[in-house]
Amino acid sequence: MPEVSFNSLAVILAAAFVAPLVLGFLPRVRLPAVVLEIVLGIVIGPSVLGWAHNDEIVRVLSIIGLAFLLFLAGLELDLRGMKGLIARVAGLGFLLSLVLAALCGLVLRATGLVTNALLAAVILTATSLGLVIPVLKEAGHIDSSLGQLVIAGASMGDFGAIILLSALFSTDDSTPGSKVILLVQFVVVVGLVVASIGLSSRSMRVSALLTRLQDTTAEIRVRGAVLLLVVLIVLAQQFGLETILGAFIAGAVVGFVDRDAEATHPHFRLKLEAIGYGFVVPIFFVTSGVTFDLHALLSEPSTVLLVPVFLVALLVARGVPAIVYRSVVGTRGAVVAGLFQATSLPFIVAATLIGVDIGALGPSTAAAFVAAGLASALIFPISGLSVLRRISDDSMPTDQTAAMAEQIAALATEGPSFSNVEVIDRP
Repeated sequence: MPEVSFNSLAVILAAAFVAPLVLGFLPRVRLPAVVLEIVLGIVIGPSVLGWAHNDEIVRVLSIIGLAFLLFLAGLELDLRGMKGLIARVAGLGFLLSLVLAALCGLVLRATGLVTNALLAAVILTATSLGLVIPVLKEAGHIDSSLGQLVIAGASMGDFGAIILLSALFSTDDSTPGSKVILLVQFVVVVGLVVASIGLSSRSMRVSALLTRLQDTTAEIRVRGAVLLLVVLIVLAQQFGLETILGAFIAGAVVGFVDRDAEATHPHFRLKLEAIGYGFVVPIFFVTSGVTFDLHALLSEPSTVLLVPVFLVALLVARGVPAIVYRSVVGTRGAVVAGLFQATSLPFIVAATLIGVDIGALGPSTAAAFVAAGLASALIFPISGLSVLRRISDDSMPTDQTAAMAEQIAALATEGPSFSNVEVIDRP
């Protein structure tokens, strides 16, 4: 074997292991694990302790972690659910978000805070679907109208931002017009891949073989999903597009063609999540902290002041458009949706890396954007949960009063017998 140092990887994996344990011991601290992972990465990295560095093995695994993160985000994309009133309202909100993000980018450039207004606008359009869904699940709103609306809006933000970043910015020298043409060609090729997978899955012989091999050491479905991930990344590279687009599309394709998951292979997605969230994705987040340029952020007070400015810009670009949701979920529901939609971190990390590589962002501005993403992941979900609890608390007395009235009416009809009285549990 070639001489390879695993020292930095060991420290990074230790940080990834410690982060959820700390949060597990502190259940009242509602902090997304990825925030703590990035913070620990900053602490163990060159900016503070210098225990870990972005060496070759860490860099490769971090890139794989980013690809798997976007793959899992694409897997969460419910293309079949994008219809009806929810899809129309979420689409209107995303169009408004594009307008506001463009205005924010122009304002930031006019004030000299960024040099590339278009890249700033693209960065501001995304929502971290992977951060929003766990919060909705914890609050018990994943299947409610509010939850479905937030998921639809976040999905459009994630997908739209990745498409825009791939079409408008890249590490090669292609013009935006040629990028759009390449993107259309890439979509056509992906469509052919989806059609091929769909035709193969209809074969009874192929389906029976997949079912027989899926839970053996072959893990054939997992191998197929990873193969598709790598193939679409390679195709994206061949078409001159960003690899993150290929990774995200791969997840969306698997989610679209995987129709009988609950019936024939209920553990398939759990296995994919185990690979991603159990191994490579935490390496990406901790490494993002290791490579975070804390000195560039703290070198000048003006750079530090960019963090709240970018945080407000996120809230304007992604939070304010939720005002169009009022007709579906009410005013407070729209506030909750806006706070959740303004939560963005993984895409900001990826987009700023590309921005620095192509010279569209300086290291200090990139660090300020990432810091704003960290703040959004820390502040907005907690604030959204707080408003959500107020909505539940306001509705609780009315529901319990109605239930008590039914019990009293039953007693009055049936006489003084307490055998039919039910205990009303407080939520």
